[in-house]
Amino acid sequence: MTEKSIPAYQVFAIRYATVARKRVENFLAYDPHEGPMPMDYFVWLIQGPDRTFVVDTGFNEVAAMARKREFLQCPINALRKLGIEPADVTDAILTHLHYDHAGNIKLLPNAIMHLQEKELQYATGRYMQYDLIRHAYAVDDVVDVVRGVYDKRVMFYNGDAQLAPGVELVLVGGHTQGLQAVRVHTERGWVVLASDASHYYDNIHDESPFPIVFHVGDMLDGYHKLLGLADTKDHLVPGHDPQVFARYPIWGARENGIVALHMDPIKPLSAGIPM
Repeated sequence: MTEKSIPAYQVFAIRYATVARKRVENFLAYDPHEGPMPMDYFVWLIQGPDRTFVVDTGFNEVAAMARKREFLQCPINALRKLGIEPADVTDAILTHLHYDHAGNIKLLPNAIMHLQEKELQYATGRYMQYDLIRHAYAVDDVVDVVRGVYDKRVMFYNGDAQLAPGVELVLVGGHTQGLQAVRVHTERGWVVLASDASHYYDNIHDESPFPIVFHVGDMLDGYHKLLGLADTKDHLVPGHDPQVFARYPIWGARENGIVALHMDPIKPLSAGIPM
């Protein structure tokens, strides 16, 4: 299939929660800069002419209260703002199973979950006995995915894979053992949804990992792999950076919390945005 014949998808980031953080909290290596560096929470929608994919499913208000996050909207109900009924969703890509990426599965009752096999093995394996690693998982969310396996609603992958022409899974690891990113063909070229392969632009571009990490070497290698798969630096979208909402065009009403990633950024990286 030639580049011209690959479908061009629309890609949206839906902002559903936020939390105040300090810059020093967001890097494994000591960062001498002071000041705030908040974290936003997103899910993503990939919409094509024949098929639609939800990327990650976020968390709910109960989880937000328990973890002291500011909950802005239900990420699954927010799909309706893009004309998508949750019950009509047939494909949900789970980049990994942390609480902020794999909750709300029950709100997508008809979706097949696309998951790296390593991730479920990791989330149910021996490393979960350690508080440091287990903290970012919610056992009920993991159990929902396991139930999905028994209900024949999970498709497993062992490495990079093509889900459809123009939609690709990219095994990265690093942050978790089975973390995957998503590469999508759009009208502006190949966009890479890094998810937690890079929480912030500065993690990947400064090669300075986020401190929640299973394998630092895999995380660093993942930076180079994903940058090589994105058409430019402006085609790689980090998973939690508030700058995403500032860089890309608002889709619909601003209060909907949705930006269009298939459109050129209104503030490209070369322009710079102060933190």
